[in-house]
Amino acid sequence: MASDQIPNSWRVALEPALGSAEARKLGGWLVAEEKAGKEIYPPRGTRLAALEATPLEKVKVVILGQDPYHGPGQAHGLSFSVQDGVKQPPSLVNIFKELENDLGIPRPETGNLTPWARQGVLLLNNTLTVEAGQAGSHAGRGWDAITDACVEAVVAGGQATVFVLWGSHAAKKAGRVKGLGKASHHLVLTSPHPSPLSAHRGFFGSKPFSQANAFLEAQGRGSIDWAL
Repeated sequence: MASDQIPNSWRVALEPALGSAEARKLGGWLVAEEKAGKEIYPPRGTRLAALEATPLEKVKVVILGQDPYHGPGQAHGLSFSVQDGVKQPPSLVNIFKELENDLGIPRPETGNLTPWARQGVLLLNNTLTVEAGQAGSHAGRGWDAITDACVEAVVAGGQATVFVLWGSHAAKKAGRVKGLGKASHHLVLTSPHPSPLSAHRGFFGSKPFSQANAFLEAQGRGSIDWAL
């Protein structure tokens, strides 16, 4: 995992994590997996797309999921997002249901969340790669150190930020926010994952979008236009 893949706005904050032995081991392991014929999503060149789309100094909201979609043609480096023309996965359908219930915004035709990212919504997963058809297959392989560093960089920046943590894996990052000195500047929202397996256990009705905007507006950071 070479640090030259990191966008300039994130480079200083993430270089220590990316230069670690753990990150080098992860990079070598990913290369070996691909050489062994395993298909890994998202494809090379897009695995850090969330960082490219949302510069560190512009982050207003962090939406954190578990790992990328593991179906063909779905993952493109932004958590929960799919490219235009790709069928919306069930988790994304549920996100849009909650968006409509929360803010009255009808379900969009596209599942491409890039407009959110460009407004300052960092669409990050706890683990940034996955083997085709094998959910959770790259958990514990070293991505945590890098995504922990992303969260810590946002917290350390000092700007009031909303952390939306969906699912138990993402919720573990709450300690990274609350355990740092400037945690009082931030809002942490946790709920079950929007997956059909868990959405009815508290994701529906959690109103993350309106809560995020209310907090940002109160902090003088404007709001996010969640319509696509």
